[in-house]
Amino acid sequence: MTESLQTLVPLLAGHTVLVLGDVILDEYLIGTPERISREAPIPVLELTERRYIPGGAANPSSNIMSLGSSAKQIGLVGEDSAAQRLRDELGGRGIDVSGLVSLPDRPTTLKTRILAQMGLRFPQQIARVDTISRTPISAEVEERILETVRHAWSDCQALLISDYQSGLLTPTLVQRLGAEVQQAGLLRTVDAQGHLEKYRGFDVVKCNADDARAVLGRAIVTDEDFAEAARYLCNDLDLKGAMIITRGAAGATVAAAYGGVHHCPAPQVSDVYDTVGAGDTTIAVMTLALVGGASYRDAVMLANYASGIVVRHVGNYTPSPAELLKTLIDDKM
Repeated sequence: MTESLQTLVPLLAGHTVLVLGDVILDEYLIGTPERISREAPIPVLELTERRYIPGGAANPSSNIMSLGSSAKQIGLVGEDSAAQRLRDELGGRGIDVSGLVSLPDRPTTLKTRILAQMGLRFPQQIARVDTISRTPISAEVEERILETVRHAWSDCQALLISDYQSGLLTPTLVQRLGAEVQQAGLLRTVDAQGHLEKYRGFDVVKCNADDARAVLGRAIVTDEDFAEAARYLCNDLDLKGAMIITRGAAGATVAAAYGGVHHCPAPQVSDVYDTVGAGDTTIAVMTLALVGGASYRDAVMLANYASGIVVRHVGNYTPSPAELLKTLIDDKM
């Protein structure tokens, strides 16, 4: 199996993907716990490092660039320092940020994680503070986003949507986008967190097991349960390609619109440090693999190996083609 997946790694490069969704700036404040506060029974950290990483819909773009393709980022930011920092971080990775739309009355989504560094272990997260607005965008902003997409898609092979439920991807915007992008001939892939009905008629939709359970309102436990759930969602949403339900350490289940159901196991990973960003890597690798001609099953299998690299690192991590290839070779051995 890994031999065939190895041949797909070079096919991830050389594409251009339009990435639309809820962009986030991830801030990491890392410090060493020196004492207990006199004000409350909490540790006092002395700051040793401040780190910024593109998150949310900006993370698939980073993965796309790391794998040798190009990304055009479309999303909403505020007119604040976090927006400039996010533009700088994305621009430094070679990502086209001309599609970021600034709104003066909306903050740039900022997730601040506070981590304690103890000895030689990876830093441990002890708190998170989010700066965010979930207010749905207006009809006027919808038009701005649509116009931005129309100006950007000419040299793209796929539209990747990353939905973090932060008000950008309204049902009206999604359906108008879906129809127009389909006419333009782009592959349409979605990383959704609930509200799957917005993506009716798209090509590929991915959600995790908890979201699938919430949408269907029933327990999903066994392989047979997941097969039935994926098959039902694929048909109910009238997907043109496939429905994918990710299952953490159990891998993923794929139901193709014109084919069978496959259970794609995940590689064994013993040193899991952080699952942040694994789903973003999954949708990025799947999108590139499908554009490169891979089957749905192989695209998901390759994505499982890539996300297995990510969970060995703290924070959003973007694996390189060399790392992915080495992981596939080592697994064979």
